[in-house]
Amino acid sequence: MSEKPVQSPDGQAAYTVTARTLHWLVAALVLTQVPLGIVIANKLGGPLQEWLYDLHKSFGALLVPLIFVRVIYRLTHTPEPLPKDVPPMQQVAARAMHWTLYTLLILQPMIGWIATSAYPAPVPVFHLFNMPLIWPDNRDLSGQLFTIHRWLGIVIAIVAAGHIGAALHHHFIKKDRILMRMISGT
Repeated sequence: MSEKPVQSPDGQAAYTVTARTLHWLVAALVLTQVPLGIVIANKLGGPLQEWLYDLHKSFGALLVPLIFVRVIYRLTHTPEPLPKDVPPMQQVAARAMHWTLYTLLILQPMIGWIATSAYPAPVPVFHLFNMPLIWPDNRDLSGQLFTIHRWLGIVIAIVAAGHIGAALHHHFIKKDRILMRMISGT
């Protein structure tokens, strides 16, 4: 049985409950990971530094399967098109931003996992179990990958800010239903 999008009163289709749930779970994790990454990268965690590292690794481990499920769901459940009054260049920009985020959110935790494995350090998941190390001991590679991981985090923050800014622009300036399609399904 296929999950049907909810229809708004004006007939405009919205995202499915599954699509919205996946979106907000990933968003919550990313909006937590970015500041958490800044704190641990700059050693601002004080006595909580190691605990914050473990939390960052745990959230990253949670993001790996979640983003894969999200991308598979997106590829198999095409969302309803944007309204016709959204200019074509904005539609292209929206698609590019979404696929850029998907790509970055696949790369980022994988690079972090490989870098941590190559360090080598454990990748605990909420202190329930450790993820397997997926790369042999190589401190030089680890350092290079952590540098890439840091820069990708900055790029993710910038792209996510653009995505959020566009949604807020549609909601508060254009006063259309773009943001509400992802919030309430209508």
